Amino acid sequence: MLEPKFNAEGLITCVATDAGTGDLLMVAHMNAEALRRTIVTGEAWYYSRSRKSLWRKGESSGYGQRVIEMRIDCDQDAVWIKVEQIGAACHTGRRSCFYRAVVPGTPGTPASLEFRDGERTFDPARVYGKDGTPSV
Repeated sequence: MLEPKFNAEGLITCVATDAGTGDLLMVAHMNAEALRRTIVTGEAWYYSRSRKSLWRKGESSGYGQRVIEMRIDCDQDAVWIKVEQIGAACHTGRRSCFYRAVVPGTPGTPASLEFRDGERTFDPARVYGKDGTPSV
């Protein structure tokens, strides 16, 4: 029986991967309504902690996610959705939100970030507006 365990803020973590390639696309959160809508519609819905609102992936950008399979972990406190990604998953215009690798530093030198697979699919300023942040 599906009995998701939401945290104190009423959220559950959701990991989205590409159903075809297995590539990790993004990590976001769902509240009970986002989880319900995702199950009912077959489209990915999330809850924005910063905007404190429900949003459907692709609502602003047009780059949505069609859910192919949904799984829940053994504790029912994390969701994994395998999706058909239309266009880019990341609000920065990249296919995945995980486009930077952490490169360990040497003693006395901090770790750094290195771009990997960081080509943009779209210009976030043109899609979302001046600051590149989704308005939804």
